Amino acid sequence: MARSRNRRRVEQGPKAPPGALRHGLTLAVLWGLGTVALGAGGVAAWRYVTKGESIRIGAVRVVGATRASEAEIRAMSPVKAGDDLLSADVDAVERAVARHPWVARAEARRSLPPAIEITVTEREPRALVDLGGTYLVDRNAQVFKRAGAGDGLDLPLVTGFGRDDFAQRRTAVEAGLRGALALADEYAREGLVPLASIQEIHLDADWGVTLYVGDEGTQVRLGQGDLPQKLGRLHRVLEALRAEGRKAEVIHLDDRTHPDRVGVRLSGSAVGGVQDGAGGTPAPARAAGAREGPGRRRGRDAPLARR
Repeated sequence: MARSRNRRRVEQGPKAPPGALRHGLTLAVLWGLGTVALGAGGVAAWRYVTKGESIRIGAVRVVGATRASEAEIRAMSPVKAGDDLLSADVDAVERAVARHPWVARAEARRSLPPAIEITVTEREPRALVDLGGTYLVDRNAQVFKRAGAGDGLDLPLVTGFGRDDFAQRRTAVEAGLRGALALADEYAREGLVPLASIQEIHLDADWGVTLYVGDEGTQVRLGQGDLPQKLGRLHRVLEALRAEGRKAEVIHLDDRTHPDRVGVRLSGSAVGGVQDGAGGTPAPARAAGAREGPGRRRGRDAPLARR
């Protein structure tokens, strides 16, 4: 009798219910249609956001402008109200607005409700400089604007340069301006402003520094070097003159042989008379167009005399 062959019995899983395949296909189709619908809706929404009226710039706002008017800033901006907010070039706005003479720095940003906000940092004027015309100088010794009658500034005038100097030796002129600003700061720290404010700072390669101070325009010859020590001596001299009720025409602090020596020529003294034994070298003449009396230098445009 033949032996039967061993066979492994494979059990079959449960059969799918009728219609399951059709149901799965239906779900897949519906999923695909939903994805397409969402995509189409997203495209439509994007078109609405980028092209619709709701994203148009409603206003260009300016923050921080006092000397520069808001109207001037808006006029300089290449982005205007009604432009598309998302495509607005804020970098171009910053570059354009920074060309305004009073603007040291500008920042532009998008904001909601749809608008462009421009924040400006204005220059701080620290002095005037005579360059064949009177110009404003900021705290970084940058000449940034011709002074106008409406600027209303009462600042020391720096002289000793000409228009050609600024055109041909701008770096040297700016270095001189930085020195003049530093001197004005040291003058204030010494407490000299209440005694006699600076009207003019004259810089000369040979004479050094000469100040014109106070309402009378007293000439203070500082010369070169040791300026902090000289300002301390000047403080003592001005206080002594005030206590005695006297006024000086010229104060000499530039004696190179005896640097601690101070000479004073009082108002009304004979021409060339110098008290206290200071050197008798005549003081340098003032520049043409420079201040001859208190308040008379504002708006003067006469060319500077060359030394």
